[in-house]
Amino acid sequence: MSSRVVLATLLLVCGFAAGLVLTGRMRSSDETLAQPSTTAPATSASSAVQVGGAAASLPDFSRIAGQTVPAVTNISSMQVVRRSNSPFANDPFFQYFFGGGDDMFGSRRGVQSSLGSGVIVTSDGYILTNNHVIVGEGGRLSVENLPDITIAFGNKRELRARIVGVDPATDLALLKVDATGLPTIPWGDSSKLKVAEWVLAIGTPFQLDQTVTLGIVSAVNRRVGISAYEDFIQTDAAINPGNSGGALINARGELVGINTAIYSQSGGYQGIGFAVPSNLARRVMGELIEFGEVRRGDIGYVEFANVTTHVAEQLGAPGANGVLVARMMRTSAAYQAGLEPGDIIVAFNGQKVDEPSQLTRLIQDAKIGSTATLRVIREGREVDVKVPVESSVPRRRG
Repeated sequence: MSSRVVLATLLLVCGFAAGLVLTGRMRSSDETLAQPSTTAPATSASSAVQVGGAAASLPDFSRIAGQTVPAVTNISSMQVVRRSNSPFANDPFFQYFFGGGDDMFGSRRGVQSSLGSGVIVTSDGYILTNNHVIVGEGGRLSVENLPDITIAFGNKRELRARIVGVDPATDLALLKVDATGLPTIPWGDSSKLKVAEWVLAIGTPFQLDQTVTLGIVSAVNRRVGISAYEDFIQTDAAINPGNSGGALINARGELVGINTAIYSQSGGYQGIGFAVPSNLARRVMGELIEFGEVRRGDIGYVEFANVTTHVAEQLGAPGANGVLVARMMRTSAAYQAGLEPGDIIVAFNGQKVDEPSQLTRLIQDAKIGSTATLRVIREGREVDVKVPVESSVPRRRG
């Protein structure tokens, strides 16, 4: 009996000793991972753990939100429109052959309303928003039938707004209210945005005033085919119907974008939103204030196309990357300056180009009255063509 007790005691002591060794090894391993080197003192380990813990937590944007939320408004727009009584009004086949059908079925007056957000950009009442917030999806601004626009501020104050100008190409609109001392958001430089940088989206989704969502910059310089001029910031900050025209804010509390669109198969948030960069919005705003419309650079009627491998080989430029001049009018400034159909444009004012939308944007951004240098490949060799940049919109007088 005593031998069994001794054996049991011996096994218990051995197990306890083994447990101490295993625990000690695991603890030693943990400390080694936390330390920058095997010779570092114990205090460095605890410091590293604190730094690691701080980095793992999300940053606090409450102060930034508190400063910027008051400058984001709710916008409601109402416009009297005429709607067709035709039962085939939404049938594209019928409309193609018979038009809207108003002659046969008549039309009726109706009210079209839209809701969205806006950003106060000056203390004396200039507010940026989206064009589609003002005129509705697919709508057009009519001088004879301007929409009735109401701006609701965070303090429940409401004011009527007038339209300074709209720019359907960028889906931006500028409004003005008669007020002073309004809260604003400082402009940020959208060209300095980096992928994975934190951003806040502020707006009025589903009429929930001054909602703040957090995300990152998913991509920059996005072109997705939803407007004529595109240079979007893509973000995964939650953007939903009603956020249009709201603010995209960086971690310094600066306005870096105007939230414009979402990619969604359900109509709601799916993690892909798009904002007009602040640098572009600021330039459009200046044009609208000065001219009432946006003037853009133009070289005349020229159709551009992508350069495929087959096309490049046919034109004697195998392996060339650029933009093909597919068609053009003889009256265009580009043709008169020496640009020809079949040319492959590889650079615009020294900047490499590789797709039509990029080239179009560079032309539109060029200074009106300047001369642009187009580097083209023609018959297998590179030549420079000097093309005058004209205004796409004649300047208003008075």
